[in-house]
Amino acid sequence: MICTRRNWIISVGSLGVASLLPAPPAPAADWPQFRGPGRNGISLETGLARKWPAAGPKLLWSVPVTEGYAGAAIVGSRVYHHDYDEAKSEWCVNCRSLTDGKLIWQFRESREIRPNHAITRTVPAVDARFVCSLDPKDVLHCLDTKTGKQIWRKSLVTEYKATIPSWYNGQCPLQEGSRLIVATGGDAILVALDKATGKEIWRTPNSGQYTMSHASVVPAVLGGVKQYLYGTLKGPLGVSASDGKLLWEYDRKFNVAVAPSPVAVDTERVFMTASYDAGSVMVRVRRVGGAFKAECAFDLKNNEWNSEVHTPIVYKNHLFAVGKKRRGLFTCLNVDNGQPVWTSEGKASFGLGSYLLADGMFFVLDGNTGNLHLLEASTTEYKELASAHVLAGEEVWAPMALSGGKLVLRDLTKMICLDVRG
Repeated sequence: MICTRRNWIISVGSLGVASLLPAPPAPAADWPQFRGPGRNGISLETGLARKWPAAGPKLLWSVPVTEGYAGAAIVGSRVYHHDYDEAKSEWCVNCRSLTDGKLIWQFRESREIRPNHAITRTVPAVDARFVCSLDPKDVLHCLDTKTGKQIWRKSLVTEYKATIPSWYNGQCPLQEGSRLIVATGGDAILVALDKATGKEIWRTPNSGQYTMSHASVVPAVLGGVKQYLYGTLKGPLGVSASDGKLLWEYDRKFNVAVAPSPVAVDTERVFMTASYDAGSVMVRVRRVGGAFKAECAFDLKNNEWNSEVHTPIVYKNHLFAVGKKRRGLFTCLNVDNGQPVWTSEGKASFGLGSYLLADGMFFVLDGNTGNLHLLEASTTEYKELASAHVLAGEEVWAPMALSGGKLVLRDLTKMICLDVRG
């Protein structure tokens, strides 16, 4: 979704006299769900600062939040994020002003959630009408965007016999048009729901007994067919967007938990990675007649390289991610063999920090220190443009969000907004 905001520029008229005129509407992208408008970790923003003052980008606001990793969605100058009231044992969805961080509305529901690698996680999916939120115990809420009033709710445990993953649910729902896509496990692999009513449109039968992972569903077009990619402990798979049919699956064991989502590198290759020494795999998915065939392009076993928490970004036919042979190195990977083109070794280490791409630059958080780094999006070398200490630094793992030149990020105890405009 793209919204426009009007700004002003000095323009030279036909007489050579500078006059104050309204500029044409400049696109300023909303960040409506996990990994942004394209679900790919890439912002459409331009005109961002390439250097920062010594103190870092200007802090616009800061608000306290409960212990967690719940990142933000931004739509129409409002920030939507998950929170928890430990004193009252209530799950919360907050709507704040992007301008000053003030609370506009808050949805609450009684829910006993004990700290388990923190409490809150996941990003809601938001459009002009609906806020769709999947809480840590697999209850899906649809709220009115303007008021926060609940429109419908579904317990995936009750309705689909889903199993809550270890360390709670980490999946962020996917919105596309009038539909909401979630992976359930149990009675289905994926389901498509009507956003306005919660009514099921289709489901993918789960004959393979896939359980819900921490990964989120990602849209892709492979072999000319629109589909949804999902990563499981048994490997990646693809589901038809039109009817939920399982199109292909690739049998590849992953260990303990899967958090990063699989990503389409191009129209026939899918990359999947995860933690716990599981490594990574590039799967080639070809359409043969009326069916799809999945085969290995390369496999990085025994922890040759992997990303533990965050999903790699595809840019200029390369993969970028914080990963390892050694934990925390920001890395540019060759998509043809999975080997690093360059890493940040000897320059910076980022722990389990998040990252996004905007205006030809990577914003990368150090998950251990709370330092924010600005990097050139280069396929040839690690080039740092700026850095600043912006957060306290304990488990700074939550995904960031960017809209209108305002970067929203958090650590375990507070959420902040920085002005990163040029």
